[in-house]
Amino acid sequence: MAWQCTGANNTELVDNLARAGLLSTPRVIDAFKQVDRRYYVPHLSDAYVDSPAYLTHGATISAPHMHANAIENLEPFLQPGSNVLDVGSGSGYLLGIFHALVSPGGTVLGIEHIPALVKQAHENLDADPAVRGVVAIHVGAASPSLPPSLLSQLASPGRMFIPLGSSGPGEQQAVWQVDKDARGDVTRTRLYGVRYVPLTSREAQDPGGGGGGGGVEGEA
Repeated sequence: MAWQCTGANNTELVDNLARAGLLSTPRVIDAFKQVDRRYYVPHLSDAYVDSPAYLTHGATISAPHMHANAIENLEPFLQPGSNVLDVGSGSGYLLGIFHALVSPGGTVLGIEHIPALVKQAHENLDADPAVRGVVAIHVGAASPSLPPSLLSQLASPGRMFIPLGSSGPGEQQAVWQVDKDARGDVTRTRLYGVRYVPLTSREAQDPGGGGGGGGVEGEA
Protein backbone atom coordinates (compact mmCIF):
# COMPACT_ATOMS: atom_id res chain seq x y z
CA MET A 1 0.00 0.00 0.00
CA ALA A 2 2.74 2.43 0.97
CA TRP A 3 4.45 2.16 -2.39
CA GLN A 4 1.25 2.97 -4.29
CA CYS A 5 1.04 6.63 -3.26
CA THR A 6 2.80 8.16 -6.27
CA GLY A 7 1.03 11.24 -7.60
CA ALA A 8 1.15 13.55 -10.60
CA ASN A 9 1.88 16.55 -8.37
CA ASN A 10 2.55 17.33 -4.71
CA THR A 11 -1.12 17.68 -3.74
CA GLU A 12 -1.99 14.34 -5.32
CA LEU A 13 0.97 12.64 -3.63
CA VAL A 14 -0.11 13.95 -0.22
CA ASP A 15 -3.76 13.04 -0.83
CA ASN A 16 -2.69 9.51 -1.74
CA LEU A 17 -0.62 9.25 1.45
CA ALA A 18 -3.66 10.36 3.43
CA ARG A 19 -5.98 7.89 1.68
CA ALA A 20 -3.51 5.12 2.47
CA GLY A 21 -3.66 6.07 6.15
CA LEU A 22 -0.02 7.16 6.25
CA LEU A 23 -0.98 10.78 6.92
CA SER A 24 -3.89 11.40 9.26
CA THR A 25 -3.30 14.56 11.30
CA PRO A 26 -4.76 17.63 9.51
CA ARG A 27 -1.88 19.96 10.40
CA VAL A 28 0.65 17.39 9.17
CA ILE A 29 -1.25 17.00 5.90
CA ASP A 30 -1.22 20.79 5.54
CA ALA A 31 2.55 20.89 6.18
CA PHE A 32 3.22 18.26 3.52
CA LYS A 33 1.09 20.23 1.06
CA GLN A 34 2.92 23.47 1.85
CA VAL A 35 6.39 21.99 1.26
CA ASP A 36 6.64 20.80 -2.33
CA ARG A 37 8.99 17.82 -2.67
CA ARG A 38 10.12 18.98 -6.11
CA TYR A 39 12.43 21.54 -4.51
CA TYR A 40 14.39 18.79 -2.75
CA VAL A 41 15.14 16.22 -5.47
CA PRO A 42 17.63 16.66 -8.32
CA HIS A 43 15.18 15.56 -11.03
CA LEU A 44 11.55 16.62 -11.35
CA SER A 45 10.65 13.11 -12.51
CA ASP A 46 11.47 11.85 -8.99
CA ALA A 47 9.51 14.51 -7.11
CA TYR A 48 6.17 12.75 -6.63
CA VAL A 49 7.20 9.10 -6.88
CA ASP A 50 6.72 7.21 -3.61
CA SER A 51 10.23 5.85 -3.67
CA PRO A 52 13.68 6.90 -2.44
CA ALA A 53 15.59 9.16 -4.86
CA TYR A 54 19.35 9.46 -5.28
CA LEU A 55 20.86 12.82 -4.26
CA THR A 56 24.68 12.76 -4.38
CA HIS A 57 27.72 11.18 -2.70
CA GLY A 58 25.82 7.94 -2.04
CA ALA A 59 22.99 9.72 -0.22
CA THR A 60 19.27 9.41 -0.95
CA ILE A 61 16.09 11.18 0.06
CA SER A 62 13.71 8.72 1.71
CA ALA A 63 10.43 7.69 0.13
CA PRO A 64 7.46 9.96 0.94
CA HIS A 65 5.69 7.19 2.88
CA MET A 66 8.69 6.92 5.23
CA HIS A 67 8.73 10.68 5.81
CA ALA A 68 4.98 10.58 6.44
CA ASN A 69 5.41 7.84 9.03
CA ALA A 70 8.22 9.69 10.80
CA ILE A 71 6.39 13.01 11.01
CA GLU A 72 3.13 11.46 12.21
CA ASN A 73 5.11 9.65 14.92
CA LEU A 74 6.76 12.89 16.09
CA GLU A 75 3.74 15.17 15.60
CA PRO A 76 2.65 15.38 19.27
CA PHE A 77 5.98 17.09 20.00
CA LEU A 78 6.12 19.25 16.85
CA GLN A 79 4.19 22.20 18.22
CA PRO A 80 4.68 25.94 17.58
CA GLY A 81 7.74 27.07 19.52
CA SER A 82 9.33 23.60 19.63
CA ASN A 83 13.03 23.00 18.92
CA VAL A 84 13.80 20.22 16.43
CA LEU A 85 17.01 18.42 15.41
CA ASP A 86 17.22 16.46 12.13
CA VAL A 87 20.33 14.24 12.02
CA GLY A 88 21.29 13.43 8.43
CA SER A 89 19.22 16.26 6.98
CA GLY A 90 20.21 15.54 3.37
CA SER A 91 18.61 17.87 0.84
CA GLY A 92 16.57 19.65 3.53
CA TYR A 93 13.08 18.32 2.80
CA LEU A 94 12.16 17.41 6.37
CA LEU A 95 13.63 20.70 7.58
CA GLY A 96 10.92 22.38 5.52
CA ILE A 97 8.22 20.13 7.00
CA PHE A 98 9.49 20.73 10.54
CA HIS A 99 9.55 24.48 9.85
CA ALA A 100 5.89 24.43 8.85
CA LEU A 101 4.92 22.53 12.00
CA VAL A 102 6.89 24.45 14.67
CA SER A 103 6.16 27.95 13.35
CA PRO A 104 5.91 30.44 14.86
CA GLY A 105 8.70 30.56 17.41
CA GLY A 106 10.35 27.19 16.87
CA THR A 107 13.91 26.39 15.84
CA VAL A 108 14.90 23.70 13.33
CA LEU A 109 18.49 22.45 13.14
CA GLY A 110 19.76 20.02 10.53
CA ILE A 111 23.07 18.16 10.80
CA GLU A 112 24.66 16.75 7.65
CA HIS A 113 28.28 15.55 7.25
CA ILE A 114 28.46 15.82 3.45
CA PRO A 115 29.37 19.44 2.57
CA ALA A 116 27.76 19.18 -0.89
CA LEU A 117 24.45 18.26 0.73
CA VAL A 118 24.70 21.10 3.25
CA LYS A 119 25.09 23.50 0.32
CA GLN A 120 22.26 21.79 -1.57
CA ALA A 121 19.93 22.00 1.44
CA HIS A 122 20.57 25.73 1.83
CA GLU A 123 19.83 26.28 -1.87
CA ASN A 124 16.69 24.12 -1.76
CA LEU A 125 15.30 25.88 1.31
CA ASP A 126 16.06 29.27 -0.25
CA ALA A 127 14.13 28.25 -3.37
CA ASP A 128 11.08 26.85 -1.57
CA PRO A 129 8.46 29.61 -1.12
CA ALA A 130 6.89 27.69 1.78
CA VAL A 131 10.06 28.08 3.84
CA ARG A 132 10.75 31.69 2.97
CA GLY A 133 9.33 34.28 5.26
CA VAL A 134 11.78 35.23 7.99
CA VAL A 135 10.20 38.27 9.65
CA ALA A 136 13.46 39.62 11.09
CA ILE A 137 17.03 39.23 9.85
CA HIS A 138 20.12 40.48 11.71
CA VAL A 139 23.45 40.49 9.88
CA GLY A 140 26.52 40.85 12.08
CA ALA A 141 29.13 41.61 9.39
CA ALA A 142 29.37 44.13 6.57
CA SER A 143 28.33 43.17 3.06
CA PRO A 144 29.46 45.28 0.07
CA SER A 145 25.84 45.28 -1.14
CA LEU A 146 22.47 43.93 -0.07
CA PRO A 147 22.54 40.14 -0.68
CA PRO A 148 19.59 39.16 -2.92
CA SER A 149 19.36 35.76 -1.21
CA LEU A 150 18.69 37.42 2.16
CA LEU A 151 16.17 39.82 0.68
CA SER A 152 14.29 36.92 -0.92
CA GLN A 153 14.00 35.22 2.48
CA LEU A 154 12.60 38.31 4.18
CA ALA A 155 8.88 38.01 4.84
CA SER A 156 6.24 40.51 3.73
CA PRO A 157 6.10 42.40 6.04
CA GLY A 158 9.56 42.01 7.55
CA ARG A 159 12.70 43.94 8.52
CA MET A 160 16.44 43.41 8.08
CA PHE A 161 19.22 45.09 10.09
CA ILE A 162 22.40 44.96 8.01
CA PRO A 163 25.73 46.84 7.78
CA LEU A 164 26.61 47.66 4.17
CA GLY A 165 29.82 48.94 2.62
CA SER A 166 33.38 47.97 1.80
CA SER A 167 35.81 46.98 4.55
CA GLY A 168 38.89 48.47 2.88
CA PRO A 169 40.98 51.27 4.42
CA GLY A 170 39.13 54.58 4.28
CA GLU A 171 35.93 52.99 2.98
CA GLN A 172 32.55 53.93 4.44
CA GLN A 173 30.09 51.57 6.08
CA ALA A 174 26.64 52.17 7.52
CA VAL A 175 23.87 50.17 9.16
CA TRP A 176 20.75 50.03 7.01
CA GLN A 177 17.20 49.17 7.97
CA VAL A 178 15.60 47.25 5.11
CA ASP A 179 11.80 46.97 5.30
CA LYS A 180 9.58 44.86 3.08
CA ASP A 181 5.88 45.76 3.22
CA ALA A 182 2.85 43.50 2.77
CA ARG A 183 2.97 44.05 -1.01
CA GLY A 184 6.63 43.05 -1.19
CA ASP A 185 7.89 46.61 -1.81
CA VAL A 186 11.30 47.28 -0.25
CA THR A 187 12.39 50.47 1.53
CA ARG A 188 15.97 51.10 2.70
CA THR A 189 16.78 53.54 5.50
CA ARG A 190 20.33 54.50 6.50
CA LEU A 191 20.62 54.48 10.30
CA TYR A 192 24.23 55.39 11.20
CA GLY A 193 27.87 54.90 10.24
CA VAL A 194 29.72 51.86 11.61
CA ARG A 195 32.86 49.78 11.21
CA TYR A 196 32.21 46.03 10.94
CA VAL A 197 34.31 43.06 9.89
CA PRO A 198 33.45 41.89 6.35
CA LEU A 199 30.81 39.29 5.59
CA THR A 200 32.86 36.46 4.11
CA SER A 201 33.04 32.74 3.39
CA ARG A 202 34.51 30.09 5.69
CA GLU A 203 37.30 29.45 3.17
CA ALA A 204 38.29 33.12 3.02
CA GLN A 205 38.13 33.62 6.77
CA ASP A 206 39.88 30.38 7.74
CA PRO A 207 41.97 29.11 4.77
CA GLY A 208 43.56 26.39 6.89
CA GLY A 209 40.32 25.18 8.42
CA GLY A 210 38.86 21.72 8.07
CA GLY A 211 36.50 20.69 5.30
CA GLY A 212 33.82 18.96 7.32
CA GLY A 213 30.08 19.18 6.95
CA GLY A 214 27.88 21.59 8.79
CA GLY A 215 24.48 22.54 9.92
CA VAL A 216 21.37 24.08 8.49
CA GLU A 217 19.51 26.10 11.08
CA GLY A 218 16.52 28.36 11.01
CA GLU A 219 14.03 29.94 13.35
CA ALA A 220 10.42 29.42 12.46
